[in-house]
Amino acid sequence: MTRVQNETIQGIGTGFDSTSTCIPPLGERRAYAAPYESLTFTMVTRARRDLNVTLAAQPVFDLGRSMPVSRRIRRRIRHQGDERVLGLGRRTLDVVDLKRIDLQTLSHGLDLLRLGSHDSGVLPAFWRTVASNGGRFALLCADSQRETAPGNLLVEVMGGLEQAPPEAVAEALSHFEAKALGLILHIAPDVGAARRLAGVPAQCLAMDFAGVEHEGPRHWQAAAALIGTARMACSQVMLLNLRPDRGLAAQAAGATHAVFADMETVTV
Repeated sequence: MTRVQNETIQGIGTGFDSTSTCIPPLGERRAYAAPYESLTFTMVTRARRDLNVTLAAQPVFDLGRSMPVSRRIRRRIRHQGDERVLGLGRRTLDVVDLKRIDLQTLSHGLDLLRLGSHDSGVLPAFWRTVASNGGRFALLCADSQRETAPGNLLVEVMGGLEQAPPEAVAEALSHFEAKALGLILHIAPDVGAARRLAGVPAQCLAMDFAGVEHEGPRHWQAAAALIGTARMACSQVMLLNLRPDRGLAAQAAGATHAVFADMETVTV
């Protein structure tokens, strides 16, 4: 089984490595907003609430090579009959519910990713699962049993990292590193949040740019400063919901990877 190793490569860990280093000719590059597969599963919480959990596979682009090198599973959780998406912290859910969602996400997400021996994928997990001994153990055990998915897998930890002490985050990461499972830290798009984790040995920091103004030159200056701070804190930075027309500027500011917003196809 190909696993994540600690070495310098062209992607996040070895997880975002591509089987080809050739950059497609101009005009032949894959569309940034490429269609992706999705699936929805249901579960009942400890409070007897019905949930719908939707997973969708998104292409992850290497900004330096301007090509997709991995796929990321985006997760949205809703109460059945309610269109509102539950927040990252999931404070309305019990820790046991979060762990069950994460384990189901791992199982269903691998079905979506369909990893080959040279492929890589990113799956989400809640910080409250990763921070607990039982949650970590369950995730690591489930990952060790994935015989049919030989590729590299990275876990994107989200929800609550802003309040977690950096030493607690580093301690949790050490358990996954021992099992050669890569971790990405999904943080708020905030300079302070990036600086807090500067001493944590994460493989990548991920930030959602959906709520970050980065359309025009006036807004981009602050966005570029945010990216630069994140890059100083970590050797790799992945931006989510980045405008496709800001890919080159994001790379110049220090970003290494991006999941682009679903917009009109951009002619490169």
